[in-house]
Amino acid sequence: MDYQRHFKDKVIIVTGASSGIGLAAAKLFGRAGARVVMAARSLEKMLSLASEVSSDPEKVLCVRCDVSVEADCRRLVDETVARFGRIDILVNNAGISMRALFRDLDLDVLRRLMDVNYWGTVYCTKYALPYLLETKGQLVGVVSIAGYSSLPARSGYSSSKHAVRGFMDTLRMEHLRDGLGVLVFAPGYTASNVRNAALLADGSPQGETPLDEGKLMSAEKCADHLARALARRRSEVILTPLGRLTIAFHRLFPRLTDRLTYRFIAKEKDSPLK
Repeated sequence: MDYQRHFKDKVIIVTGASSGIGLAAAKLFGRAGARVVMAARSLEKMLSLASEVSSDPEKVLCVRCDVSVEADCRRLVDETVARFGRIDILVNNAGISMRALFRDLDLDVLRRLMDVNYWGTVYCTKYALPYLLETKGQLVGVVSIAGYSSLPARSGYSSSKHAVRGFMDTLRMEHLRDGLGVLVFAPGYTASNVRNAALLADGSPQGETPLDEGKLMSAEKCADHLARALARRRSEVILTPLGRLTIAFHRLFPRLTDRLTYRFIAKEKDSPLK
């Protein structure tokens, strides 16, 4: 795929850009000649990585942004437009996960998941949308297979990803005649820090992933799929054969899928279902 043609000189905001899929996507866009805006809570970390995104410092802007804070999201858009004068693509990638049974869960954990995953997407989209409409640009919501077929012990994560998918699908319909591209991008299990930082029942970080990260899709490969989907202006991407099979089974055989999913999650190391 010739990324240069689609991304060269585009202004692209990537939230959650300090690690994982966000960082990999920022690097890919930078190599393709885009002007990349990296957004995350850790400004120092982004600044240390900026040279890996582009050798031209004028093409990278790092903005400290907690997407759960509306004012931060407004400032992210304002600083982007002040620096580059436009927005062509917004990738709503920032997100957190959790791992606990709902009955044991401090409700603040659920609020935190919704604030970051759902409201972070809403806030950034609200302020970027006028500029995206001007450029007939593209909007991305990074969801998950859990946004189609929920996972036990992930009530906050699953519900927030369902909400993002519903939000994105609605925007696509509202702007069918505006030239806005809206992509729902659903990776399967991808190697990243998201499981290490996943919240437990009391809100503390899990600290250690229950999965063998080395066997998962790399963040770089996932970013490549994202870039291909954007270049083709696709509206939905569901990654991995297992992910597509899970969603198909969920639609056709929901009770069987519930049982199979339960067994799969129960096999995780230290699973709350045990």
